[in-house]
Amino acid sequence: MAVQQRFGKGHRVLVSGGAGFVPSHVVDALIARGCTVVAVDNFVTGARDNVAHLADEPRFTLVEADLAAGLPTDPALAGRFDAIMHMASPASPTDFAKLPVEILKVGSLGTLALLDRAVADSARFLMASTSEAYGDPAVHPQPESYWGNVNPIGVRSVYDEAKRFSEAATMGYHRFHGLDTAIVRIFNTYGPRMRPDDGRAIPTFISQALADLPITVQGTGTQTRSITYVDDLVRGILLLLDSTETGPINCGTEHELSMLQLAELIVKLAGSASEITLVERASDDPEKRRPDLTLARTLLGYEPEVGPEEGLRRTIDFFAR
Repeated sequence: MAVQQRFGKGHRVLVSGGAGFVPSHVVDALIARGCTVVAVDNFVTGARDNVAHLADEPRFTLVEADLAAGLPTDPALAGRFDAIMHMASPASPTDFAKLPVEILKVGSLGTLALLDRAVADSARFLMASTSEAYGDPAVHPQPESYWGNVNPIGVRSVYDEAKRFSEAATMGYHRFHGLDTAIVRIFNTYGPRMRPDDGRAIPTFISQALADLPITVQGTGTQTRSITYVDDLVRGILLLLDSTETGPINCGTEHELSMLQLAELIVKLAGSASEITLVERASDDPEKRRPDLTLARTLLGYEPEVGPEEGLRRTIDFFAR
């Protein structure tokens, strides 16, 4: 299956959360295609440094705004957009406790504001959802047909349920308004521009390894994640954007590692003297995660290319700078 490029030179794309880790890489890929990109970010977790290299790029504009209050009146937002990619949301374990209201608002009010704009512009709307929609899955690997096992009142629920609401809203607008929509469920992603203190395993382990500090693995370390290098994820997201698929469609890799295996690999690749220490496990931490990539392969022709060792080396090099 080959998806033809649908968005490129001459197209305007709005990317919410555009100064964040994954969205900033999406912005780069769109600019490389020739798109004109407007990024909207309130910098709660995004960083200006992630898009600083685009300061002199005439096809890029950064608008500071909180989507929970709706899109602001700004000249950069005045024209029609061909595509709107809703990628804004704090997304790390530390954010769930520190920014619960912000997460809920951007996943509800922010989503509805951008869906309304997509209707007005007749734009393709891509919703960046998450593997968290599956919760602590009772089905493994997770196909898109699985409805999930989510604790609706747990500490992670503000993110899980905000994304599930966003998916429901996206499908509601698709069915009622005939809006051209797509939902991507993103699995654990890593790479350059991650926040070192965001609470996720990979930046935590790398920061500790580079400082020769104990690697703090939660619980027994047998819980697993399937880790995706950011370049692979971005390619999958743009394949979905270009397609006419509605989704949801999983995007990630099948490189499933236990947290102990991940910690050991990072210690080895970093040449670290760190030892592994087991600490208390966070509440509602899922036991396992691995996407069923059948739909991504058959409908989009998606295939991840960067293995864990290569991707982690690149990420360690970024953190070591």
